[in-house]
Amino acid sequence: MKSVLLLTDFSHNAWNAIFAALKMHEHTECHFLLLNTYEPSFANVLGDKSKERLGIIYDSLAKNSSNELDKILQYLEINHANKNHTFEKRSVSNDMVNAVKEICTEKDIDLIVMGTKGATGAKEIFMGSNTVELIKMTNSCPIFAVPSEHDFKGLNKILFPTEFTRPYTKYELKPLTELAATWNSEILIIHIAQEFSLNDEQLSNKEVLIKRLGKVEHSFHNVEIEVSVADSISRFAIESRADVIVLINYKHTFIEKLTREAVVKKVGFHTQIPLLVLPQ
Repeated sequence: MKSVLLLTDFSHNAWNAIFAALKMHEHTECHFLLLNTYEPSFANVLGDKSKERLGIIYDSLAKNSSNELDKILQYLEINHANKNHTFEKRSVSNDMVNAVKEICTEKDIDLIVMGTKGATGAKEIFMGSNTVELIKMTNSCPIFAVPSEHDFKGLNKILFPTEFTRPYTKYELKPLTELAATWNSEILIIHIAQEFSLNDEQLSNKEVLIKRLGKVEHSFHNVEIEVSVADSISRFAIESRADVIVLINYKHTFIEKLTREAVVKKVGFHTQIPLLVLPQ
């Protein structure tokens, strides 16, 4: 049975991600763990005289968190009953990243699902600060980030950008091939560059990739960099009507470029297509 961690702050974004996760795993045996984390932002500035007051605040946050999670479970059991799915809740007083890392180890989580939008609140900005932080700090479990306005229908086309600079192991590509096999998807492999001639190492890595994909339907495409890596990926995703973008969390490659663009340069990921980040 697959173990899926659903992150929720009870927002529209989180609800949308939960629905996407349920649809994506409709025919898969899954145990879903709903996680809400809470931490008063002003806790660190309260003095010793405020300890009693702080305790009351924590108790209130804990009660609200637990109650809201119960409401979600009740709603899902009534409106999204599925014999393949089971649920449990977890309410944690901790920051999101640390809580996720601990639970992933404790529960042997196979996939993390979260809703996301930019820290600026602009609809066109895809990756917000929480998404970026989780991607940077959690490289042991796949992360499925769902844009707030995305309506999950299926996975007919999976976009997989690569530079062919590293060989591909069976382990790191397994979530990709399993997803494609489950949905009978086509994997669109895109090489984003200014020049598309491959050296011997890249050609060898391309052959390894073909071998790893096996019988999964796939095709290769060259995409020229115009404004940025993020812009090139997003543009091709729209043109090809891709349903999800899949990236492997290698150091010094697409992930770092994308997070650097999104957070530091404020370029962002201009797409409403979900992102699946696979651990190295």
